[in-house]
Amino acid sequence: MQGALRSFLSNGNVIKNAVLQRVRMVNPLLQPAAFSRFESVTPARIEEHGFESTTISDILQGKGKGADGSWLWCTTDDTVYEAVKSMTQNNVGALVVVKPGEEKSIAGIITERDYLRKIIVQGRSSKSTKVGDIMTEENKLITVTPDTKVLRAMQLMTDNRIRHIPVISDKEMLGMVSIGDVVRAVVGEHRQELDRLNAYIQGGY
Repeated sequence: MQGALRSFLSNGNVIKNAVLQRVRMVNPLLQPAAFSRFESVTPARIEEHGFESTTISDILQGKGKGADGSWLWCTTDDTVYEAVKSMTQNNVGALVVVKPGEEKSIAGIITERDYLRKIIVQGRSSKSTKVGDIMTEENKLITVTPDTKVLRAMQLMTDNRIRHIPVISDKEMLGMVSIGDVVRAVVGEHRQELDRLNAYIQGGY
């Protein structure tokens, strides 16, 4: 997934350059005026509205009103079996872990990878092992804030080879973002940017 995303972003620049090259080929006589206008106006518009300015908060809002604060969680005292069962029922790959009675204070995170590496591979029982025994603890977590740029979050996830990242504000849990959420946001904004380029070329600006 991470490799595909890097490829997409790289190819995205190729596509944009190809669009601009197409303008040069179709009407080279308009090149000085057209590109002078393009260089002075379009970058500002794209930077204002493009994926460079998209934040994690935008992703949470895009997932729906119920996304903020509706993240799935379990407690440190739950069994790994119960946690994995919840993941399966809700079709997710990770759960936020909280301490009993402290739902807004994150204690860690448990993922499918934790289950495979620390239960299955080691031959442990998921029904007798507590989530707190295998989770990634809070002080080792990679987190973002609502104001974190999507591209920054993507870099954190790819560099650390993680697929889920908690969203924290003032030490309180706000939500969870997956690599899939980030990919959809980047692809969507990239598509809109190319649409704006096409609109500009066709006289939309």
